Amino acid sequence: MWIFFVVIICFIFYMWMEAHRNRIVRHHFSFSSFPKSFRRFHLFFISDIHRRRVSPKLIERLKGDVDLVVIGGDLTEKGVPFARVKENIELLKQLGPVYFVWGNNDYEVDFHELDALLLDCGVKILDNTAVMFESEEGERVALIGVDDVNGRRDRLDFALSDVPRSVFRILVSHDPRIVQKIKKEDDIHLVLSGHTHGGQIRFWKFGLYEKGGVKEINGMKVLVSNGYGTTALPLRFGAPAEVHLLSLHSEKD
Repeated sequence: MWIFFVVIICFIFYMWMEAHRNRIVRHHFSFSSFPKSFRRFHLFFISDIHRRRVSPKLIERLKGDVDLVVIGGDLTEKGVPFARVKENIELLKQLGPVYFVWGNNDYEVDFHELDALLLDCGVKILDNTAVMFESEEGERVALIGVDDVNGRRDRLDFALSDVPRSVFRILVSHDPRIVQKIKKEDDIHLVLSGHTHGGQIRFWKFGLYEKGGVKEINGMKVLVSNGYGTTALPLRFGAPAEVHLLSLHSEKD
């Protein structure tokens, strides 16, 4: 009987370790429409931090490799001290300018206070808005963010309204279901999202949600992250915690 309990304890410890990994998944994406003058565009994507503390060692591993940071929602949840949220933001700021989209759990806290904290920390909030990056040659890339799909706060039409048709478009949405609302004429090239935690605890192919990864849907590359933190239980199995470093470049390079 004691062997059974030892196995259970070891299994729980393994799941705790999976939930606290600092795994960096690197992606190299090439697009025919990506502006060649940007050469390599390095984007760090982290989603679903929830209660977790960002590891300073993770930040040290990434320094010098990042052009900008995108937080894909669920930066926090009910019960997380704002002091911890601020510490996480300050660490991420060491890598580069930080951009944020709202997730469903971010609305569990006083979101007015969270909004003020983000602005005070210099974080750009993409709530149905877009920001443009321009190379020295005048070519542009748009980073587009929509508000929480789960709470029906998303307005992709608003977010796209100021983005010229010729600009390369990256869309960030906490909830991957935004893909169902994207039309071909929206001309989105890359979608970044999280929310699902990859099922968080899954056994082989069985889980509440599909495991995170990259797919091609209607001509778009869609990245769904397993996320960095956890919800309910601080445990994972079959869907380890992860963050992402994306390198975008032109197929002509």
